Amino acid sequence: MDIEISAEAKSKALNRMVAITVVVLSVFLGIMKIKDDNLVQSMQQAKADAVDTWGEYQAAKTKLHITEGSLDELTLLRGVAKADDTAAFDTRLAALKAQVAKYQAEIPVLAAKARGFEQRYDALNYHDDQFDMCDALVSIAVSIAAVAALTESARVLYASWGFGAFGVLMGLSGFFGWMIHPDLLSRFLT
Repeated sequence: MDIEISAEAKSKALNRMVAITVVVLSVFLGIMKIKDDNLVQSMQQAKADAVDTWGEYQAAKTKLHITEGSLDELTLLRGVAKADDTAAFDTRLAALKAQVAKYQAEIPVLAAKARGFEQRYDALNYHDDQFDMCDALVSIAVSIAAVAALTESARVLYASWGFGAFGVLMGLSGFFGWMIHPDLLSRFLT
């Protein structure tokens, strides 16, 4: 009878540790999920801003080419114009040259701005990978903890804690912006 009580006490202690493990990891995962969702929204905004800015860049380049073509045509036409029309041609040529200068100044600024949005996206994606790794590892840890309860094995619970610890490290890395990133595993999974 004493042997059965002792085995039952061990089982209850293990089940308590499993329950605590599951609760702690689930709460941690919930908090990290909120941060990850906010990060994903920022990534979407950065990507949208980059696409919009590249669109502006392309439009400015198109306008530059059209304006340069108009300037070339007007310059050629000015050579065959009547003497009294040259003032009107000169005014229009000056306006076109000003537009060309404006577009030439605007294009590099737009390109730099778009690259900045792309760099922001890439930086955010780095941390999103950390949150993804956290999510996967903590989910594995919770699953292994459930198996530990079923098999009544402390060793299996310790394995769960190992996955959970690595998942918590990845979550904290994403949350605090630490530069801990499992590149090899991340590349393998993409």
